[in-house]
Amino acid sequence: MTSRIVGTGHCVPETVITNDDLSKIVDTNDEWISSRTGIKSRRIVKEENTSYMAYMAAKQALDNANILPEDIDLIIVATSTPDTIFPNTACCVQGLLNNKKAVCFDLNAACSGFIYALNVAHSHIVAKMAKKALVIGSECMSKVINWKDRGTCVLFGDGAGAVVIEESKEGFIHTVVGSDGSKGEAIICDGHSNSYFEGEKEKKHPFTEMNGQEVFRFAVKKVPESIGQLLEKSNTLIEEIDWYILHQANERIISSVSKRLGVPMEKFPINLEQYGNTSAASVPILLDEMNRNGMLKKGDKIVISGFGAGLTWGTSLLIW
Repeated sequence: MTSRIVGTGHCVPETVITNDDLSKIVDTNDEWISSRTGIKSRRIVKEENTSYMAYMAAKQALDNANILPEDIDLIIVATSTPDTIFPNTACCVQGLLNNKKAVCFDLNAACSGFIYALNVAHSHIVAKMAKKALVIGSECMSKVINWKDRGTCVLFGDGAGAVVIEESKEGFIHTVVGSDGSKGEAIICDGHSNSYFEGEKEKKHPFTEMNGQEVFRFAVKKVPESIGQLLEKSNTLIEEIDWYILHQANERIISSVSKRLGVPMEKFPINLEQYGNTSAASVPILLDEMNRNGMLKKGDKIVISGFGAGLTWGTSLLIW
């Protein structure tokens, strides 16, 4: 017995910010951004927030699965950018869905968060702690970005993606996850704090800061390495995989992983051109787009992989 994805959904903000728009804010241009990242535009929240996008993505996933909100036993939201510290985002989604019975919590593993959350939900189902679960990645990265730093502001976007999973005879096969806290400062954001007893204390990293070269080296090494481990542990040949759905951070990273694995780019779908890096939301957004476009066929073997701040990584093998 295992678990299986039975429904997908996603939500992105209405506002589109192009590379040309950013050139009016910082010293950059479309050619500089697109040649280095593959990103042409991104969606940025104005009226929307993390909870709202998570809720809308969840509604789509439930409709796609033909499952009622009250049937969900577990809601996990992967996010680094919650609207409030408490209540957590998952509880906010539960309230909007008018669900009264689900266990709800958030999980923060940055861009790997959706893979982590999916693994946790799968474990709950296998352990008979839940029958049906909502797993959501939702981020408002625009709220933790320094819009004067062209090295980071051009990379990120906002959005949410969701899946419904339930008990099944086939589906999830194996997962590899890992962390390396010794390299945590490669991507860091302190956020803000205010304590009467602490006094005025300026944060070193109030916005997202990233060592781009170190992150690139980490990703192009760790992602193919974790995929290799996954295939070995599951006794699966690389030729058996129909799709490799990777975190949408940078087109050059995805291309490098493709070359290292010896797998054609046709098996690596990409949508970062229009969304940028949406952190924990990127994999489920892409998964939903592929599902709704009819790209995913029953029985397809799919590898999904996330990597990011922490440093963290996670790779899963599943049957569609």
